[in-house]
Amino acid sequence: MFKMKVYVMLADGFEEIEALSVVDVLRRAGVEIYMVSVKADKVVESDRKISVIADKTLDQITVEQEDMIVLPGGMKGVRGLEATEALVKLLKTHKDNQGWLAAICAAPIVPGKLGFYEGVKATCYTGLEQELSGAKVSQEDVVIDGKFVTSRGPGTALPFAYALLSIIKGPEVAQQVRSDMLYK
Repeated sequence: MFKMKVYVMLADGFEEIEALSVVDVLRRAGVEIYMVSVKADKVVESDRKISVIADKTLDQITVEQEDMIVLPGGMKGVRGLEATEALVKLLKTHKDNQGWLAAICAAPIVPGKLGFYEGVKATCYTGLEQELSGAKVSQEDVVIDGKFVTSRGPGTALPFAYALLSIIKGPEVAQQVRSDMLYK
């Protein structure tokens, strides 16, 4: 496997389990992962009013081609992500560089509206499929197609996190972390 950094983008209203499950699972395996606030303040409030202190703000990171960007859901958070011009520009550049992009729940609509999923198999939260412009929509819990990883929602957060870990560190490491966490 290769060395990459992972950046979980947080806007006010993000879905806690979708963001923090990824951070938790990947940190257990020693992955270099950062929670990134898309606003100037590092304190980001989740959908259920839990304040999280991000590791960095968007202007403090440099995303390389081999890195992965993760977009958690939560409709208010997703609206915040898509309204952040600097993030949209970063996503476009990362896609052009063929970097990894993972999105769960409502978050696939951000790259979906940008046309990233044209001809790509993808999934999202039920009822938002029309926002995945040009995608081959799937009902699977987690879908990996090329450098895109998508997942359906809060109940699929751990399988999503394990899929990301498998990409980064390999299936054996992912299975070991699953086992250590007593996840069947």
